[in-house]
Amino acid sequence: QVQLVESGGGLVQAGGSLRLSCAASGYPLDYYTIGWFRQAPGKEREGVSCTSASDGSTYYADSVKGRFTISRDNAKNSVYLKMNSLKPEDTAVYYCAAGPSCSLLKYEYDYWGQGTQVTVSS
Repeated sequence: QVQLVESGGGLVQAGGSLRLSCAASGYPLDYYTIGWFRQAPGKEREGVSCTSASDGSTYYADSVKGRFTISRDNAKNSVYLKMNSLKPEDTAVYYCAAGPSCSLLKYEYDYWGQGTQVTVSS
């Protein structure tokens, strides 16, 4: 079983950048597809991006395409989400999750981290 810990969240002004990290332990991360999700207050958890374990392909939600970049470093057992041109509507708790296939659907994932808060001020 893999354990996931997110870090890198914080408070940033609109237009700024953050890089989130998802560190794994207990199992090699390269066995898993990793997805990033976010949940704003009063809203459903939504998929942001994912990176496939099988071929390294990536996928992004339309709302973040061109602004966010997902990457993985298997040597460090970590996955990253670089977020540029942040907007107030990006404010949410961000979660990483591990599963068998690249999808933005939360029920496709088996393991979840505890989340890291991202707040974008206007």
